[in-house]
Amino acid sequence: MNTAYLRLENITKSFPGVLANSGINLSVEKGEIHALLGENGAGKSTLMKILYGYYQQDSGSIYIEGNLVDIRTPTDAMRCGIGMVFQNFMLIPAFSVIENIALAVQKQGQMIQSQELADRIRDTAACYNLSVEPEAKVWELSIGEQQRVEILRLLFTGSRILIFDEPTSVLTPQEVEGFFEIARKLSSDGYCILFITHKLREVMALADRITVLRKGTVVNTALRQDVTESDLAYMLVGKPTIESIESDQLQEPVSQDVTLEFHDVFASGERGRSGLQGVSFTLQEREILGVAGVAGNGQTELGEVVLGLRPCSQGRIVLHGQDLTNRSTAKILEAPVAYIPEDPLQTGVAPGLSVLENMVLHKRDSQRGWRGLVMDWKEIRAKIELNVERFGLTLPNLDRPVITLSGGNIQRVVFVRELACQPRLTVAFHPTFGLDIAATKLAHELFLTSRSQGSALLLISEDLDELFALSDRIMVMHAGSVAGIVNPKTTQPFEVGLLMTGGATT
Repeated sequence: MNTAYLRLENITKSFPGVLANSGINLSVEKGEIHALLGENGAGKSTLMKILYGYYQQDSGSIYIEGNLVDIRTPTDAMRCGIGMVFQNFMLIPAFSVIENIALAVQKQGQMIQSQELADRIRDTAACYNLSVEPEAKVWELSIGEQQRVEILRLLFTGSRILIFDEPTSVLTPQEVEGFFEIARKLSSDGYCILFITHKLREVMALADRITVLRKGTVVNTALRQDVTESDLAYMLVGKPTIESIESDQLQEPVSQDVTLEFHDVFASGERGRSGLQGVSFTLQEREILGVAGVAGNGQTELGEVVLGLRPCSQGRIVLHGQDLTNRSTAKILEAPVAYIPEDPLQTGVAPGLSVLENMVLHKRDSQRGWRGLVMDWKEIRAKIELNVERFGLTLPNLDRPVITLSGGNIQRVVFVRELACQPRLTVAFHPTFGLDIAATKLAHELFLTSRSQGSALLLISEDLDELFALSDRIMVMHAGSVAGIVNPKTTQPFEVGLLMTGGATT
């Protein structure tokens, strides 16, 4: 313990009504890759934000190379050689990629000319398969592309303690392996790496040691070779196993009736993105069609065109036999179509309203009571509580403002609201991004339940594990076109990865 490069002793942190961290001890050796696991609300993000100076602990101490350090701001952390990629990104949306990375470099006392920095960004991105356009504004980038900028920014700061918060969640299998090689190389050069993830297989593939948090305390710290995935699942949720999705749910037959049709659809994309280039496919009733692709290759535009959020410049879109090409979003949602957004806080909820108010945003008119002038909140609350019970979800207090909720709880609110209307089609953008293992499993079960009730699902995700677990078919996008549609039962993930990057499978 005394030889650890980084040591956290008895770290305690509380917020009003919540004990986030309680007497946490954690050590990381020089050159060690240390995985930090925990469900939503377990305290792992709070702990890392304390280490990075975003929060200050109520009590406890932090030591680097045996020396007590006082970290009160991120600037203090960077001076101590600590760098972090947050799950909720810390980039400035109005700035370009170059400008965001330049800010990080300047804080390290370096001055680099813009063109030189752009060249270095391109070289580093090409080396690590983290492709991004240096001149692009951050607000123009997808979440996946923004995460790549965060990783690049970390590589440019020269920190000795590197904190990665689920950095592989939007990468192809080949890119994941590439990131693993980066982490191992950094480890071999003496960097301390804290690797936060919900993916147990990644932990078992990469970590030297694993610390599991539950309800703000350390459950256990173990060497990777001393534990199994089942052991870790037990530590995470306090149950012997996390059961897999029932096979009979996955094997339920797809209907022959067509829900959604794309006929040679074209649509423009944002700067640096492909848009849609003559996309054609059909989605059957009771089918889950997974959409895979490296960020920026048209999958986001695909979902937006379905929902009427982006105009179609050519072609036709048909929903249950009705031509809905370039119809309004309100008209499409009436079908009914459910929408699970990529970033629920930005596009799925009204942050300043309560959970209760957000649950009726899309059906305000139907919920009005006396003479259509006021909302019947008593009846609304009863219906919501019934839906929550039916879905088996635990929601926070209905009167609590949504802005105060964690990302996982905001996603729960959106799931219940959207799927309660028994949609004919659900369009989901990265629906489990940032959710813990138990919440992800529950989300998958909700999708399968909706499927069994007759709904079709267009599942846009950069998590190939999720796509292979749920999809009846997987449609791979590249450069705005359909690179291939495959059967996940007879296709290997690396073959999908090849199609995602413009290669061909044999």
